[in-house]
Amino acid sequence: MSLPLSLFEQLPKVDLHVHLDGSLRLSTILELAEQEGIDLGADTPESLARLMRLGESTGSLVEYLKAFETTLKVMQTEESLHRIAYELAQDASGENVRYMEVRYSPMLHTRKGLRLTQVVEAVVDGLTDGYRDFGIQSNVIVCGIRNISPESSLDMAQLAVAYKNRGVVAFDLAGAEYDHPAKHHLAAFQLVRDNNINVTIHAGEAYGPESVHQAIHVCGAHRIGHGCRLREDGDLLHYVNDHRIALECCPSSNVQTGAVRDLASHPLRLYYNLGLRVTVSTDNRLIADSTVSRELWLCHTQMGLTLDDVKRIIVNGFKAAFMPFHVKQSTVRRILKELTSFTDEGFDPARETTATGAQSPLQSSPPPTRES
Repeated sequence: MSLPLSLFEQLPKVDLHVHLDGSLRLSTILELAEQEGIDLGADTPESLARLMRLGESTGSLVEYLKAFETTLKVMQTEESLHRIAYELAQDASGENVRYMEVRYSPMLHTRKGLRLTQVVEAVVDGLTDGYRDFGIQSNVIVCGIRNISPESSLDMAQLAVAYKNRGVVAFDLAGAEYDHPAKHHLAAFQLVRDNNINVTIHAGEAYGPESVHQAIHVCGAHRIGHGCRLREDGDLLHYVNDHRIALECCPSSNVQTGAVRDLASHPLRLYYNLGLRVTVSTDNRLIADSTVSRELWLCHTQMGLTLDDVKRIIVNGFKAAFMPFHVKQSTVRRILKELTSFTDEGFDPARETTATGAQSPLQSSPPPTRES
């Protein structure tokens, strides 16, 4: 018998792969568009959802990315960026996400003249305020874009270097994967690696395992975004497993983009059974029309994973997070103890092995600020 979604909403979680520009509230898009005189082609949440094809299978990554043309229209001011980041923290905390790494490409938010530094600081400040009000710790991953010039990716890499330890924890390469190899952006990856910055790369979603190979061996990725097609190369798969390179799986999104046929055929279960460090994220809370809780629940209901399996995947997420080792170590210990309170019968606080009222290291660690 399947467990209810409500149980998964109570579990402590991470979201390591969530795009800011794909995780807005429909109501916020409409309000910002009205304030700024922007014509979206829709004026109700229902019509906007249809326009953006939320939760629908689009058949390709390129088609899927078209929804971002709408969200980016209302993400061009400091006020809007701060609000969207703050609301994302609020929404994630509402389903007990404890730690989140929010990724986006600042260069896409300069249409109205914002400086790149203003873009970064508005988002970091929004997430910091979210920590203050909701207790969820969040950091930023700066993205280069595959289908834009390598020079622009280098600009984003320089931005990541400038804001290292000031809210930014990693560099990523996103965008249309097919026919846009990561190796073209090698200068950006060299810069961030020279500065000891974490690297995660979208790979193996809209292109084959060669893309994953290149991300790891040419560009130095520490984690892989999606990696659906890694299963096509067994030798590389075992390399990823042996070196504990985490996979940021986003099941619903992978169905929408056509990377997998349906949830039942998603490789996540295979990867998990082989021992790979599988994590589960939303990718885009709005466009995927999902939450971390729902993605984990779908792993249970559509892929046959048990609650114990889901717990292990949650722990994988905390282990794969780009946080300092000693913070991570104490956090994982705390989360393991918290998870003992959850059984197939529901939540039982008496089962937790820690003292009542003990504070999570995630809540006691400092929020991401430019001063810290």
